[in-house]
Amino acid sequence: MLVKVILVFLGLMVLVALIGRALFPSALPRVLRKDAKPPVCGKCGRYVIGRKTCDCGGKAK
Repeated sequence: MLVKVILVFLGLMVLVALIGRALFPSALPRVLRKDAKPPVCGKCGRYVIGRKTCDCGGKAK
């Protein structure tokens, strides 16, 4: 009986995770996203490597 309860609980957790990924794909970390293109800065267009913000600081022309 206890094994059935554990398996049902784990199955429900997997179901919640699948629904969460389907509804909120942007909530995933950058590493887990399936973007084909690398991230670029919205202001200057340079590639963003290792940081969440670009070195330009939003001061691009």
